[in-house]
Amino acid sequence: MAEPGEPTRFSIPLPNPAAALALAGDAESSTLHRLEALTGASLVLRGLDLVIQARPSQLERASALVELLRPLWEEGQAIGPVDVQTALQALDTGRGEEHQQLGRQVLARSQSGKLLRPRTLRQKAYVEAMERHDLTIALGPAGTGKTFLATVQAVRMLTERKVERLVLTRPAVEAGERLGFLPGDLQQKVDPYLRPLYDALHALLGAERTAALLEKGVIEVAPLAYMRGRTLADAFVILDEAQNTTAAQMRMVLTRLGEHSRMVVTGDPTQVDLPAGQLSGLIEAAQVLEGVEGVAICELTAADVVRHPLVQRLVTAYANRDVNRLAPTGQRRFDGPQRRPEP
Repeated sequence: MAEPGEPTRFSIPLPNPAAALALAGDAESSTLHRLEALTGASLVLRGLDLVIQARPSQLERASALVELLRPLWEEGQAIGPVDVQTALQALDTGRGEEHQQLGRQVLARSQSGKLLRPRTLRQKAYVEAMERHDLTIALGPAGTGKTFLATVQAVRMLTERKVERLVLTRPAVEAGERLGFLPGDLQQKVDPYLRPLYDALHALLGAERTAALLEKGVIEVAPLAYMRGRTLADAFVILDEAQNTTAAQMRMVLTRLGEHSRMVVTGDPTQVDLPAGQLSGLIEAAQVLEGVEGVAICELTAADVVRHPLVQRLVTAYANRDVNRLAPTGQRRFDGPQRRPEP
């Protein structure tokens, strides 16, 4: 029997070669190398067996991490740094069971065959909020999946015939450039601002099907100015980049919601491009609507960034710099709705 501090070995059988490939990755993104760096254990693939060798405490930690990632590698899905870090955080905070449920919560399959699912616990709470509430407001930095997860939920509801159409909109506010300098008519001028919404649709439905649904009017992608005076019934409405709406615009679009409809409002309160002194409609809405029945307010953080790992560090660096910095004159800094527990 091994002494308490003596290295021991444990083997986990893998179901198929695809699972082994998911763990092996390539030279630059090996899941095994990441797990070794985080746990101090040695992880080696021997055929369809994953052999873990380490001191008892390290062995337990490494084995637990591999088990939390099982829903991904069992299906041969790529495992990124975000997936590993999220599993580690869940393990360290005693939320391993919640994380296992997260890995099994498949929302859809992309055109490339990738299974789409929430990748962090806050993303999971966001998806569940969209399923339960008629209006969901999602706040968070770039790369946290706010727009993409909302589009996935919208397409799911359209496919399941819970809504008859999708309406995707965002304000056409310039970030240092002028619309007038862009060529073409108004629709052509605002299309670049709506590109992220098109990209999400293409990933889910493919370019051809997206174009067909746009032509039939089942999917409508339009600037916010086109929403005034309308009633959006039997629709799933996404208002993206909502931090660039004025208070009046936000009130206008929220009151467009018709019968049997859902609305998701997404934005980053730290990236407001409105003129100095003008209050963001997103910031006001998050504060005014806190606690209103039928409304969910979800806050994502730098820990939920699922883009390049550097993006998470960039977001954190800027957030640290802004902690004690005063907002521009007349623009209140958003400190988030109060008294909301962590998901």
